[in-house]
Amino acid sequence: MVQNFRRVFGDGKPVIAMVHLGALPGAPLHDTKAGLEGLVSAARADLQALQRAGFDAILFGNENDRPYEFRVDTASTATMGYVIGRLRDEITLPFGVNVLWDPMSSVALAAATGAAFVREIFTGTYASDMGPWTPDAGAALRYRNRLGRPDLAMLYNVSAEFADSLDRRPLPDRARSAVFSSVPDAVLVSGQITGEAAALSDLEAVKRVLPDTPVMANTGVRHDTVADVLRVADGCIVGSALKVDGHTWNAVDPDRAADFMHRVRTVRGQS
Repeated sequence: MVQNFRRVFGDGKPVIAMVHLGALPGAPLHDTKAGLEGLVSAARADLQALQRAGFDAILFGNENDRPYEFRVDTASTATMGYVIGRLRDEITLPFGVNVLWDPMSSVALAAATGAAFVREIFTGTYASDMGPWTPDAGAALRYRNRLGRPDLAMLYNVSAEFADSLDRRPLPDRARSAVFSSVPDAVLVSGQITGEAAALSDLEAVKRVLPDTPVMANTGVRHDTVADVLRVADGCIVGSALKVDGHTWNAVDPDRAADFMHRVRTVRGQS
């Protein structure tokens, strides 16, 4: 599925920046005083800073909806659609969505907003902080097609955060099997929690067995590690490193975001 990946991201190694939405209505951390307008305003500020910094794509996610759900409340997906809809005319980059941790809702949101890609846990069986975790890639892919979006690029996170795989095969074997069984557009390798880096050795091992499939670093990429990551991986997703003080739950720091992409351009030989 390299062709589909390249159709969305081009021929280089894309660097995708996170827009972490504030906690949505119904979530324990939701700011009822700020309300929907607060969610839109914060997302707009982050989006504008990231686009000015020159990232290749944007990913909208509901990381603040802790504790996470496997079947999210309908209001969560609807609110994410509302926020993205309010910003849609301002988005100048390819964008994706991720409704944690619900593949079906992620696909539905992508179809409703015109997103180019989704990121999710689609395969595997896990013991997690949220309980037993058994996603269904077959259902998600069929749902994508029923919604008329066979073009929607599917980015498979094969090393779930906040969880331990009950499949005791080594990570490269699980990644190789996921590619064979459900043909993702890219494979993502993560650390243990949001903002924690994937081991470079894991990225190397997965890329070694998947030379023809895009393999990306999904968490914990920092200013001082992005050069090493991009020498191994086919791209990365970054969030926490771009925030004020490098803290996941803060707003995007325009200076940190600009500096990050300056380093990326240096790696690419663009500056």
